[in-house]
Amino acid sequence: MTDTTTIDVPGYKAGTWTLDPSHSEVGFSVRHMMISKVRGAFNIKQATLVAPENPLDAQVTATVDVASVDTKDEGRDGHLRSADFFDVENHPTIDFVSTGVRIDDGDFLVDGDLTIRGVTKPVTFEFDFGGFGADPWGNYKAGATAQTVINREDFGLTWNAALETGGVLVGKDIAITLDLQGSLQS
Repeated sequence: MTDTTTIDVPGYKAGTWTLDPSHSEVGFSVRHMMISKVRGAFNIKQATLVAPENPLDAQVTATVDVASVDTKDEGRDGHLRSADFFDVENHPTIDFVSTGVRIDDGDFLVDGDLTIRGVTKPVTFEFDFGGFGADPWGNYKAGATAQTVINREDFGLTWNAALETGGVLVGKDIAITLDLQGSLQS
């Protein structure tokens, strides 16, 4: 059941929230050789949440620095930056713009348009709020984790290699996890 009226989020304050990049990360994982997972992360360049009185009317924009990709293997990271994958030279950012916020069966969902390598597709992130509170310097902070799964081929990330044992080197589904902390601007 979808609720599109209003919700009460304890600790929520209306205003403009900006991301704290030193306490935030975009993580991902993908199947490798059909037997294990490779994990990596990107740095977030910018993210803003415009939060009106009703959280369901919130708007989110975010930009990720694709060149910052880090999978703990410089050779693989270089390949990911190349035209085989992200083509950083022509597509230096991954961008997200929300199109709606909703509650569905008790889950807090943010729908939006995700642009990777110049291809824009709708995605839905499921959010889990960590809470709200003041830090020792008087800044009001919020924390959340958001997750989604995308098919990388939908975004033009189609490079792969067949394995002698069957299957492929890189899986299609990419699990994306956002660990976020933001500050309410005064």
